Amino acid sequence: MTSDTALSGVPPVETPIASLLARGVCRALEQLGYASLLEFPLANGRRADILALGRGGELAIIEIKSSVADFRGDRKWAEYRDFADRFYFAVPNNFPAALIPEQCGLIVADAFSASLIRDGNASVLAPGRRRAVTLRFALTAAARLRRQIDPQAGLAGL
Repeated sequence: MTSDTALSGVPPVETPIASLLARGVCRALEQLGYASLLEFPLANGRRADILALGRGGELAIIEIKSSVADFRGDRKWAEYRDFADRFYFAVPNNFPAALIPEQCGLIVADAFSASLIRDGNASVLAPGRRRAVTLRFALTAAARLRRQIDPQAGLAGL
């Protein structure tokens, strides 16, 4: 574990390519008015690559796929849809976009930025679920920030 991981409490993204894509996606999300958290734990036990919270309270999950093999080997993405208004795949430029299901959004990214190619189908979260995910977003962000000065902070309850 690196010192950055120990301080942030965020597990490393699985591949260097995925990590670079995450950086580009988060930069683009920020320009669109979203705050984002990496490796966000969901109530169903899954971990979203990126959860983004918009100024109006909208929630988006972005699943990063660094290769076709990565995409084909991971079918758990359907389990993320119940926790966001929109679901996107973020892929590198050379990824065949036709593989991404039409109901999912598509983002093409590199290490420096990303472009939204298409929005996926929108779904409206139930108010209780929206509140729970938004509250968990805030608590997770606060705990990660606090761990910058106290590596043991917030590890017990989230």
